[in-house]
Amino acid sequence: MSRFSSALQLTDLDDFITPSQECIKPVKIETSKSKTGAKITIQEDGSYVQESSSGIQKLEKVEITLADCLVCSGCITSAEGVLISQQSQEELLRVMNVNNLAKLNNQRDEIKFVVFTVSQQPILSLARKYNLTPEDTFEHIAGYFKKLGADMVVDTKIADDLALIECRNEFIERYNTNRKLLPMLASSCPGWVCYAEKTHGNFILPYIATTRSPQQIMGVLVKQYLAKQLQTTGDRIYHVTVMPCYDKKLEASREDFFSEVENSRDVDCVITSIEIEQMLNSLDLPSLQLVERCAIDWPWPTVRPPAFVWGHESSGSGGYAEYIFKYAARKLFNVQLDTVAFKPLRNNDMREAVLEQNGQVLMRFAIANGFRNIQNMVQKLKRGKSTYDYVEIMACPSGCLNGGAQIRPEEGRAARELTAELECMYRSLPQSTPENDCVQTMYATFFDSEGDLNKRQSLLHTSYHQIEKINSALNIKW
Repeated sequence: MSRFSSALQLTDLDDFITPSQECIKPVKIETSKSKTGAKITIQEDGSYVQESSSGIQKLEKVEITLADCLVCSGCITSAEGVLISQQSQEELLRVMNVNNLAKLNNQRDEIKFVVFTVSQQPILSLARKYNLTPEDTFEHIAGYFKKLGADMVVDTKIADDLALIECRNEFIERYNTNRKLLPMLASSCPGWVCYAEKTHGNFILPYIATTRSPQQIMGVLVKQYLAKQLQTTGDRIYHVTVMPCYDKKLEASREDFFSEVENSRDVDCVITSIEIEQMLNSLDLPSLQLVERCAIDWPWPTVRPPAFVWGHESSGSGGYAEYIFKYAARKLFNVQLDTVAFKPLRNNDMREAVLEQNGQVLMRFAIANGFRNIQNMVQKLKRGKSTYDYVEIMACPSGCLNGGAQIRPEEGRAARELTAELECMYRSLPQSTPENDCVQTMYATFFDSEGDLNKRQSLLHTSYHQIEKINSALNIKW
């Protein structure tokens, strides 16, 4: 068994790596000086008080902003332990209240067009919680958002489809022109990307796919395509996404997804499944069914689809490995596959699929969920022993359906049991076909308009940045 880094040894590799071990941002705390020493006590309200001979002084709580977290090279992933002031349900409700007041007072210059984008995994989590079908759940959630003041509620299907197509094209290009950058590693999980940037840096970053995640592709569609349809600008739209993990908040706050020209982020606020549950609980509603249903909006240039909650292959995390495997088999080797069998290796979160012909291995793909498998994958790559062409990597064990911000199981139930139920629900969803009319129309009219390939590259792809370690007296492992 290969040795793990000391940072990884401190936590449970089957779960998230928490940010408590190596926070290195120096913080100046103003306190009164005492020659005789001081004692710090915790009050009933959770505040800290310093008692000394010179009196009692209440200490200020240190708030770490999201920008601080992103530039820090100490923690590895997960924003659970960080106070995220601009990515909270409190901030969302504040913005909605201010916007509703502006509408009431007809303050046109202050009014923003509010768009909610909801991904499939939170819908399934809420559907399981409230014992509803996914489609009914989505319509009730849309009704709740409209009651809050939303102008439009959409799903992520078009962005999911675009991400899959861009990833498959990127893989084919690498396979044909630069196999030194194989295996291509999935880029849709921000927890994994954050870990790679802070821990392995420039060694691992060239292997990661540059295709944006569905959340950030959706940000482009809302702030640019939709803004154009509404004859407005991106800064006049407030875009909220509902996601299954906290790390999506980090992703939305990356400077790569901020437009200085419009002074606007592609995604302004990320709310998670757990936070939606908490918001609904605050209304004292015994059931989501008591919220009036509302139709899902469809602002895209094709016919309205028959459903709004779709599955993408079978992984529950977007289906990247399976979809790209089938496409590559057909495109590169003229092999038509209807299904792909991913066989478990040491554990069910590490699976692989192999394409063989006449006893020769043509392609080898893998799905690696959870940091134990991620670490093993990276170590094999560093030792030059990786045999894979593509790896779908997700930080959460069992993938996005078991995201860190999905609704937790009831007391007495195991998380794996709940995840198995969500996986069963996911497999029962209608399967999306990425090569659909909506995606093709969007390519022709927006992403590839007038044959501008640079536009497609800039809107659908991104870049990554190694974060250097900072030597600090606080960066000491005891």
